[in-house]
Amino acid sequence: MNSKEVSELFGISKDTIRYYERVGVIPPISRDHNGYRVFKTKDLNWIFLVKSLRNAGLSIDSLIEFAALSQMEGDVRSHQKQILKNQLEEVEAKLAQMNKVRELLVYKIETYDEHIAQFQSGELTDNKVEELWKKIFIEKK
Repeated sequence: MNSKEVSELFGISKDTIRYYERVGVIPPISRDHNGYRVFKTKDLNWIFLVKSLRNAGLSIDSLIEFAALSQMEGDVRSHQKQILKNQLEEVEAKLAQMNKVRELLVYKIETYDEHIAQFQSGELTDNKVEELWKKIFIEKK
């Protein structure tokens, strides 16, 4: 597979792929006799992994470290695995926060009409409203 095909497959620019290779985010890509990159399945896996981890917030530096470890001799796999575990923890924390925001949005949508009616009737006022942060973040714990 060539650079254009890989770019289209993963929705990233050829410049990004070249950058990832240049800085060491992905291992070096083999070349044909004309010097063009020839992507193998292992290269596609690296690009997919890097794109996914970048989307999840992993830094370029961490990706460089991860890729460099894959090219070293010796027992580096546990260190690579730890990088992945650390990223999983960060993703899980973000997901927990996003779930709380989702709960808030669902609650606001479900109660919107009721709250508007209560404000219009005078049952709720600017000084007499629910403590939203307690409802969503304290009651759910």
